[in-house]
Amino acid sequence: MTATWLAVILAALAAALALLWWRERAALDRLTAGFARLNRANAERTAEAEAARRASEAIIDALPDPLLLLGPDRAVTRTNAAARSLFGADIAAVLRHPGLRAAIERMAETRTSVSAELEFAVPVERAVQASVIPLTPPLPDGTQAMVVLSDRSRERAVERMRADFVANASHELRTPLTSLIGFIDTIRGPAADDPPAQKRFLAIMAEQGGRMHRLIDDLLSLSRIELNEHIPPGETVDLAQLIRSVAAGFEPRLAGGKVRLVQELADGLPMIAGDSDQLAQVLTNLIENAVKYGADGGVVRITAAPATPPRWPARAGIVVAVIDQGAGIPRAHLPRLTERFYRVDKARSRGAGGTGLGLAIVKHIINRHRGQLSIESEEGKGTTVSVWLPAVD
Repeated sequence: MTATWLAVILAALAAALALLWWRERAALDRLTAGFARLNRANAERTAEAEAARRASEAIIDALPDPLLLLGPDRAVTRTNAAARSLFGADIAAVLRHPGLRAAIERMAETRTSVSAELEFAVPVERAVQASVIPLTPPLPDGTQAMVVLSDRSRERAVERMRADFVANASHELRTPLTSLIGFIDTIRGPAADDPPAQKRFLAIMAEQGGRMHRLIDDLLSLSRIELNEHIPPGETVDLAQLIRSVAAGFEPRLAGGKVRLVQELADGLPMIAGDSDQLAQVLTNLIENAVKYGADGGVVRITAAPATPPRWPARAGIVVAVIDQGAGIPRAHLPRLTERFYRVDKARSRGAGGTGLGLAIVKHIINRHRGQLSIESEEGKGTTVSVWLPAVD
């Protein structure tokens, strides 16, 4: 009897222990499931925060204007793609600009947006409008302000170009018109009965009329080029053949032997996506300048070869260079050579029949072809004008 009761008690105890174990196991499973849910929730929140961070960085990078984010110490914590593209390693120099530092200080004192106009002379002349905007409250990463930098260089250049165009174009046309009117009055008056004087005056009038004709032609050409500058050309051009054709057109003009034209064209040059008429105009303008301003009895070299980085873009392309042996151009004039009506030596340019628009036309045609223009010169050693043009993909 005793053994039987002992077995019953042991069985009951085992059942109770089993029930307790299952209860504890269920609680432990619930606790484990809770931790798993918490971990999943944390992982989801972390993923959402990372996605939000990447989205905010993508939005910042997609903004067209350069953007700098400033931390509590007013140092840059982040920049966007536009800032890195426009300023590159010069962002530190931008922050050191006295005008920008003063704007940041005023923003910190007043906690209101402050604007400033900045001028940079190097590495290229640039006008920038800076807007310093406080962030209230600060961002989670501690960012307390942002600086938006809007490049106004193009607008300033356009304003200057318009003013220069009105002033220079009116002056360029006024001079030959005044000469023509004066000679007409002379022929109709004092020289009415003087055939030798009439012949001399008519020759000068023809020269002035030709100058006006060239000027108007160049102005119209430049207007047409600018009108379509945003549309890339769709033709395919054999640049080597085009160079030979343009050079052949100069042979009658160079028959006197003042300047000798030499071509150095590499074999197997790729085809160019371009407008053959406009590219012929580029070559003609560059060769004409080299012939006009080259040394008497010298050589004008035309070279064409595949482009090689790092001087030129890594994309496949051709570099055409026109090299003269003239007096060269002072370094201070080089940045302005492609401006309308800009002349290094005004008297010599007019005497050579120049309108001051040739290199401006070249620049806009190269821009339309998505190419690059480089002008190098050293006084006493001549000038090299190089043009990089992308090859057909």
